[in-house]
Amino acid sequence: MARRRLAPVDPGKIAARSGPARSLPADTEAAVPRAEQGLAFAAPIARVAADAAAGAALQEMAETLRTAREEGRLVLALPLEEVAPDHLARDRIPVEDEEMAALKESIRVHGQRTPIEVAPLGNAGHDTLPYGLISGWRRLAALKALHAETGEARFATVRALVLKPESTEAAYVAMVEENEIRVGLSYYERARVAARATDRGIFPDEGTALRTLFATASRPKRSRIGAFITIYRELDGFLRFPQVIPERLGLRLVERLREGQGTAIAAALAREAAADAETELALLDRLSQPSRPGSRSSRPQAQVVEIRPGLNLAVRRGRGGVTLTLSGREVTPELEAEIRALLERRTV
Repeated sequence: MARRRLAPVDPGKIAARSGPARSLPADTEAAVPRAEQGLAFAAPIARVAADAAAGAALQEMAETLRTAREEGRLVLALPLEEVAPDHLARDRIPVEDEEMAALKESIRVHGQRTPIEVAPLGNAGHDTLPYGLISGWRRLAALKALHAETGEARFATVRALVLKPESTEAAYVAMVEENEIRVGLSYYERARVAARATDRGIFPDEGTALRTLFATASRPKRSRIGAFITIYRELDGFLRFPQVIPERLGLRLVERLREGQGTAIAAALAREAAADAETELALLDRLSQPSRPGSRSSRPQAQVVEIRPGLNLAVRRGRGGVTLTLSGREVTPELEAEIRALLERRTV
């Protein structure tokens, strides 16, 4: 069979039948890949879906960051001058000791590893800075000292978690708990923060402050902390190293203060002006001893128990029997009348 020969195609005839060719601007053709130039005049569904997915992902990321910041899980770099260090009455007594020197050297070499905790202040109270310190006073102080010494920009900011405590009381609890876990507070520092928070009106009385700040402590331990408040009230301006006072010495000193020897002890502290902690402890040990055999100060040490908020019972046992002493704001004339009536009924 003979093969049929096809006539050659005339490009001009095809162009005449199909009309003028459509073309993209020269700059568009250069920018858009050849495979996509045919879609230039129509919005592809795939591209719209991709743009929507990208927008949703950005929105989700922004929401995640916002939630992390509000929940205190996002570490921020804050300028040192934006953090108010005395927003709360500090529990730590600031001292330039070996631990502080070691902390400064660690930050100098390795940088700040553990963030501090702050709370946003806005226009709350008398504070004018945007953030108030909750915990991390020593780290903040170390960074300030390093920045003052070196002027280096890496020490000009502090890494911080921004928390939003439910109340000022909760902020105090967070501060105390953080310091108790890290290093442990002395009895004097515990008593000091309870007294100062009460003075600021954060708690209605010292008993409430003790129960709130040291809720996990046993009642006898809270009672001992409460006893150290007596030392803070009477000797705070005279003691140079109060944070090193051990428990037994402190309780013995409280006995002397409750016996009215506070003025003499304060005068001796001012006169001696101990240059170091060991010297001051030796002086306090001598001042807390009974003055002479048979004197009132030589009586057996009392055990103080908190009966209820504002009412303490001191029990002293000696050869002459048991002595009970009530103290606190709940010791009122009405309570005295009730006790008298109770005693009178027992004698009938």
